[in-house]
Amino acid sequence: MNRKLTALLAPIILVTLADQWTKYLVRTTSSLQDWTIIPGWLSFHYTQNPGMAMGLDWLQTPVISVVSIAATIGIFIYVVRLLDSANVPFLIFMGLVIGGAVGNIVDRLFMGYIEKTGGLLDGHVVDFIHFTLRIGGYPVFPYIFNVADMAISVSLVVLIVFHKRILPEEVENHPEQDTGNSTDTGNSSQAVES
Repeated sequence: MNRKLTALLAPIILVTLADQWTKYLVRTTSSLQDWTIIPGWLSFHYTQNPGMAMGLDWLQTPVISVVSIAATIGIFIYVVRLLDSANVPFLIFMGLVIGGAVGNIVDRLFMGYIEKTGGLLDGHVVDFIHFTLRIGGYPVFPYIFNVADMAISVSLVVLIVFHKRILPEEVENHPEQDTGNSTDTGNSSQAVES
């Protein structure tokens, strides 16, 4: 059980720390805020996202923050309940998803205070990684994201592609086996005789 708990908690902690550290570096270092890393492919463009993933801004920031926190707590409780039947790869990738969510929630909780734009739950998520590749004049991936978003996206893709190997198997519960009462008397009598 300790090994499984570590497989879940370690990625949560590592992704949260890596996400917050990289955001802090970009936010406080002006030379990183608009930096071309690979011309035509990859740049840093510092921005703050008040909305949801991919810049969707359907709800007010505090509402998105509360929904994010509730969803993350729900996912964490769900995964903890699966600890017995879950395998280590599943726990690692779910830890990455939860860690990514926590990294962005930290921004939502505190960036309003740090940037003096609001209070608790008013913070905007710091984004800075930008794939600038264009094909036929159109951007391949126009969204700007962060380390937390990468952890979530990569993990979800892996979980979808390798779901048969990674996802925990459903454990079927047969009430007649739990209570010892069997409706098949023929099998019961054979078991007693043998």
